[in-house]
Formats: sequence, C-alpha cells, structure tokens
Amino acid sequence: MTDTKLTAPPPAQAPEGPDASGLAALEVLLSRSSNNMLMDPAPDGANLNLILQAASRAPDHGRLTPWRFVVIRGGARQAFTKLLREATLARDPEIPPAALNKIDRLGQTPLIIAIGTDLKDSAFPRSEQELSGAAAAMNILNAVHALGYAGKWVTGGNSHDPAVHAALGFTPPNRVLGFLLIGTARMALPEQDRPVPADYAVEWLGPKETRPLG
Repeated sequence: MTDTKLTAPPPAQAPEGPDASGLAALEVLLSRSSNNMLMDPAPDGANLNLILQAASRAPDHGRLTPWRFVVIRGGARQAFTKLLREATLARDPEIPPAALNKIDRLGQTPLIIAIGTDLKDSAFPRSEQELSGAAAAMNILNAVHALGYAGKWVTGGNSHDPAVHAALGFTPPNRVLGFLLIGTARMALPEQDRPVPADYAVEWLGPKETRPLG
C-alpha cells in the first residue's frame, strides 16, 4: 500500500462584490419610502413576530435592549384615539377641529406601534440607548417594507406628552419616541427626489481636512 500525502484544500476566495441575494436585499432598502395612506390588512401572527424580531438586530451596546414597543390594533385603536384627543385638548383647548380630525384618521390606521425607551442603569449613556431604540424602530420599518407592507414614523405633540407616555406605560426617564403607522399601501405615493451621497458624505483626511467622495 502506498502512503498518500494529504493536502489542505485551497483557501476560500473572497467574493469580488455583493452576491445576488445581497443586491436584492439592498434593492428592497433603496425602494422603501414612508406612506401613511394605509388600509387593511396589517401584518399579524408570524409576520408581525418577524417584524418585531428585526428590532433585535439593531446596534445595542451591552445587549441592554433599551427599547420597548406597544402594539395597538383592533378595538384598542378607539381608546388610543380618545387618549390622543384628550391630551391634545388639554394642551390646547382652542385647537382647530381639522387637527382633531387628523387624530381620528390616525386612529384608523390598521396597526400602530408606539416606540419608546426602556433605559437601563449602565456605563452606556442614555443618549446611546435612545439611539439604539431609534435603530430598532428603523429595522421594523425596513422589515415591514420587505414583507410587502407600508409604514410611516410619526411624532408630533402627542409623542412628547407625559400623559400619553404614562397611559402607554412609559414613566420617566423613559419616554415615547414616536408612533409607527403600519398597514397595506392604499396607493403608491409619488417618488421623492433623494440626496446623493456626495451631498451628505465626505472623506476625512485629517483634522479639519476633507475632500469630496470620489
């Protein structure tokens, strides 16, 4: 019997560029836009679970999970609308009826997710924890879009109102960061012009020295 010398397989070659699945995923991201012209159905069951799982992929220093989401749907939307109306009138009793009608329309959204903080005592600053919450919310919007639904992140006076925070279970120092409106797009909105990277990115060469991206 002749001994056979074993040789190691050649090292794997790094891809020269993104593969087809990566490009497809990027195309999904580049096609996302905000849309509040929504109708049923909204994601539920396994789809909603997948969407919320996407939040856990946000950057999270220390694995603190410093965010919490409150899902509002079905009959609870009426109570939510009532809460927002009362909070709005408490801040401004003379608010025009048109503004209250806008709140009523918001309450007809198929699915609303209140996004807020769940800050932890940590060496990581609260500001970084809040940024993690914002990143988690954006992951949710991207997942909503990837599954064929539509959504929009809204804020306004009620997202800063302590009474609304308390009713949704957020007590200081935690607070609401906004509301995600989610459903199926009733209509496609006109595409808006987007800035190109050269409008908001430069290459850093040293202190106070940059140049345009080439």
